[in-house]
Amino acid sequence: MTIAITREVSSRFNECELTHIERTPINVDVARVQHREYVNALVGVGCQMIELPEEKDLPDSVFVEDIAFILDEAAVITRPGADSRKPETESIIRALSPHRALVHVTAPATVDGGDVLVLGKNIYVGLSTRSNSAAIEQLQNLLDHYGYKVIGTEMTDCLHLKTAVTRVDDNTLLINTNWVSPDYFSGCDLIEVDPSEPFAANCLPVNGQIIYPTSFPKTRAKLEAREYKIQAVTVDELAKAEGAVTCCSLIISQ
Repeated sequence: MTIAITREVSSRFNECELTHIERTPINVDVARVQHREYVNALVGVGCQMIELPEEKDLPDSVFVEDIAFILDEAAVITRPGADSRKPETESIIRALSPHRALVHVTAPATVDGGDVLVLGKNIYVGLSTRSNSAAIEQLQNLLDHYGYKVIGTEMTDCLHLKTAVTRVDDNTLLINTNWVSPDYFSGCDLIEVDPSEPFAANCLPVNGQIIYPTSFPKTRAKLEAREYKIQAVTVDELAKAEGAVTCCSLIISQ
């Protein structure tokens, strides 16, 4: 069984934190329609949904991925780098506690789940404006007894590590090599995004299919040429808040 946790779009979504893109007006109603399409795609690939209600006063709270990352042995509750997002952890703790033992990141470490890429027993953590070097040491201490190696990963020009690279399957990554060095991922099969689509490296593999934005047709064609089955979703309104397809859910395999 695969469980997906999502949260409704806040009515204050227009007040979201932005770091690497210019602020443009967000139509909250359109964002909610697109989020519903995304939820329907998760259902379509076989997920059992846990849909959390809107957190009206937390503008970025639809991006539940940043508040935790899921391992086989435990769920790690992050400490988000933006102060406005720290209150989001409370409801995610309640949602995750029936499904995993919980491990908590504490001060002075900060880390967003969007900066965490888990590949087997290697955990890559992007060193970004949201995730600091203290998180690398703390996560290693917290997860060492499970056999994980935590690797700090330099990146440029994007908000999170998973803006620059995401997992396609156990051996394959989708990557923008201008934003993160492929040298970190030696031994992996790398699919490079089309140069005209720098934000195209974020995909969400679930149950043998890939949820992927409609905005990046050239990179999508690369995935389809490898015979990956794509569930296309329109998320361009959510992207105005620096969101992408991994950002809007927490995936738990039972």
